[in-house]
Amino acid sequence: MFRKGYVGAGVRDIVAEAGVPQGSFTNHFRTKEAFAREVLDRYFDHVKVLVGQALNDESLTPRERLRRYLEIITARLEADGFARGCLIGDFSLEAASLSEALRERLVAIFAEWRGPFEVSIAQAQAAGQISSNFAADDLADFLLASWEGAILRMKVERDGEPLERFKRIVFATVLKDAHG
Repeated sequence: MFRKGYVGAGVRDIVAEAGVPQGSFTNHFRTKEAFAREVLDRYFDHVKVLVGQALNDESLTPRERLRRYLEIITARLEADGFARGCLIGDFSLEAASLSEALRERLVAIFAEWRGPFEVSIAQAQAAGQISSNFAADDLADFLLASWEGAILRMKVERDGEPLERFKRIVFATVLKDAHG
C-alpha cells in the first residue's frame, strides 16, 4: 500500500508480497478496507513514536522541538529517495473518498496527531518564542496540513526542496521567533 496506494494494492498483491495464501488474508481481515485500517493504525503508531522523540525532548525549547520533528521526518523521507511520503497523507488523498470508515479514521488520526503539536505551540507562545496571533490548535492544524502538502510536492518532484522551502517559510513567518 505504501508503494502502490490503497487502490493499486489488490488483495492478491498483498498476499503475494506477504508470501501467504489468500485464505490467510480473509481469515484475518473481512475486507481490504479492514486491512487498510490496520496498516494505517500501525503506521500512525510509528508516527506517534517519532512525534514523541521530538516534541517530548525537554532539552529543546518548544519551538526547537517543532523544528526537530520536521528534521526527523525530512531525514526519513530523504533515506527513501524522496519517493515515498506519508501514508496518512496518501490515504487522505486516495482512500477518504472511497471509504467512509477510512475517512472517519483519518479524521480521528489528524485530531490526535494535532494534539502534541498544539501543546508545543502553546508552550512556545506562553514562553514568548512565537506569536500568539493565532490559536495554538489552528496553528497545529495549519502546520500539519501545510507539511503534508510539502510532502506531496516532494513526492512529485522527487526532491527535498519543497520540504526545505516549507521549513524556511514557516519558521520565518508563522513560527517566527518572537525575540528575533
